[in-house]
Amino acid sequence: MRKSINALLAQHDRVRWHSEQKLLKRSKRSLHFNDPKYPFQWHLHNRRKQGMDINVTGVWERNVTGKGVTVVVVDDGVQYTIRDIQTNYSPEGSYDLNSNDDDPMPHPDEHSDNHHGTRCAGEIAAAPNNFCAVGVAFGSRIAGIRVLDGPLTDSIEAVAFNKHFQINDIYSCSWGPDDDGKTVDGPHPLGKAALQHGVMAGRRGFGSIFVVASGNGGQYEDNCNYDGYANSIYTVTIGAVDEEGHMPFYAEECASMLAVTFSSGDKMMRSIVTSDWDMQEGTGCTDGHTGTSAAAPLAAGMVALMLQVRPCLTWRDVQHIIVFTAMRFDNLIAGWEVNGAGFSHSHQHGFGLLNAWRMVNAAKIWESVPFLSSYASPIEQEKKIIPLHPDKLEITWNITADDLHLSGMRTLEHVAVTVTISHPARGALELTLHCPSGMSSLIGAKRLMDRDASGFTDWMYSTVRCWGERAQGIYKLIIRDLDTDPQRKNGFLNQWQLTLYGSSWSFEDVKERQRAVEEAMSGKFLNDSFSLPCPPGLEISDQEWNYMTPNTLKMLLLLGCFTIFWSIYYTLEVIFYPRKDVKFNLLYNNSPRGPYRTLCEVEADKHASESIPLQSEAGEQQLSNNEEGNLIKMRELSPSYNAQNVALTLTETGQSEGQLIPDRRDEQKENTSLLCSFDNETT
Repeated sequence: MRKSINALLAQHDRVRWHSEQKLLKRSKRSLHFNDPKYPFQWHLHNRRKQGMDINVTGVWERNVTGKGVTVVVVDDGVQYTIRDIQTNYSPEGSYDLNSNDDDPMPHPDEHSDNHHGTRCAGEIAAAPNNFCAVGVAFGSRIAGIRVLDGPLTDSIEAVAFNKHFQINDIYSCSWGPDDDGKTVDGPHPLGKAALQHGVMAGRRGFGSIFVVASGNGGQYEDNCNYDGYANSIYTVTIGAVDEEGHMPFYAEECASMLAVTFSSGDKMMRSIVTSDWDMQEGTGCTDGHTGTSAAAPLAAGMVALMLQVRPCLTWRDVQHIIVFTAMRFDNLIAGWEVNGAGFSHSHQHGFGLLNAWRMVNAAKIWESVPFLSSYASPIEQEKKIIPLHPDKLEITWNITADDLHLSGMRTLEHVAVTVTISHPARGALELTLHCPSGMSSLIGAKRLMDRDASGFTDWMYSTVRCWGERAQGIYKLIIRDLDTDPQRKNGFLNQWQLTLYGSSWSFEDVKERQRAVEEAMSGKFLNDSFSLPCPPGLEISDQEWNYMTPNTLKMLLLLGCFTIFWSIYYTLEVIFYPRKDVKFNLLYNNSPRGPYRTLCEVEADKHASESIPLQSEAGEQQLSNNEEGNLIKMRELSPSYNAQNVALTLTETGQSEGQLIPDRRDEQKENTSLLCSFDNETT
């Protein structure tokens, strides 16, 4: 049959060529990983529910893998010897602040919990090597700073935030204060200064990127506005959603949250698959990484992808791109609100889900925002009573164009309120801030477990919900006391201040940038031929902080105890064992200066004492007459001399009060005439 068809076609005058068609095998030019756990990394490529992942594969296909960017995991250490991390490990960006050496290797612990930093590092930069899993930015470098496996002080934390900040671009911090629903804490003075220094001088002046987890205190009704790291304007605060896009039971809400990304949910939901340590119970791979601790590293990895395509993005550019590109998703209980600039925000999800494709495409065409501007209202210290529910205390600020003229601010980024409040149960308070557009922010949520009577001292609440809005207008702070205790007492607002952070961008500039970002989402700019000019940055050296190690603190403690013991011993010795009775006597003469004697007069006494022996009380009159005669002679020899020096004689019990101290007596005798001839001014 086949031969007859070929013969027929060959004899046909209109058929020049013929061939039997066979099936060909072809595959799509997409990335394929042989890592055994990659198919289970649903957060990278969700085959079960389309769209519920970080949308990163299209970026990888365009060779954007984080190359040239270094991410450092500030945690309990990083086991850089496991296969997934060894290839991309950066020893020059690593340090161990607990042991004070260059090796951030985690130490085995009693409960096998020091795997946390290694898991976070695997999420970011696990290499595709047929071993376990793949990192979001598998082409980036990964470093580790070990700081959570020992005593932590303010100074050590400050060093961690600025360690190797010309090598490390992004700091991933999946930790914070206790998530117990009653703690109010954050970076202390040195830590705050280090964060500010990092965004100003880190990364050649473009600013270190600090990515922090929002916290896991949702089950205790905790709120990340009481976490000073998540509340800071210098950090990127990241929350978590499960694989369905819902807020997990452990996640916290707050007005300062910038965005969310994927992590674990309840027991029926999948967790994050990543690398793990192989010490103790570890196998080098895990499918059980959970909490906002797993969300923050994913965000850090996506920022690394952004910095590859545009290395000169500033720390504020990164925040802006997240705001402009985060995806709102339908969730009836999320409480989405649209602000005056058209951005949607939720206390549960920030501005939405991070999307790697949108972030990288926006970064490719992004031009830096203007310099940061700020305005701080005068500090008000009038004591105001906080009325009990249902009444409320209302504070207003009218920010005019004249107030903002000096800073040049026109549109908002962060808005902060700093308060000092005294209250018998601070967790009963609820603070709401209203921006001029009417956008409201629950900056201080009620916390039932917080019955602390210390109140708040200079605590700063911040919100990003007014991002892009006009800065001018009336701001309103409403404080409610929701305590249900029948014996409750009033609290007081003792001090308050409003601080605005923004830029000279006009409202129209914000809208124009929104249009430019949406135009770039097609991917047409994401190729090597398109590139905006990028300044080289500044040459800034790493500055080492002077901090106290635990051994130094122990030594200082021992020295302090020794000093206290010695002080007590010396005091007791003085009290119970009195020393010799030492008697001081100011010799005086009949000069108009009363009880003061000149050096010449003292010398005259010395001459007299050599020729007259020590006498008893009966001979004191004769000694006095001789002294007077000598003084008259000295005045005749130097009448212009004005005596103003004081001679002090020391006599011990049992000695004559007229006897002088014998120290260096011969030498003084030889120079007597010279001393007496000196003019008063020269002396």
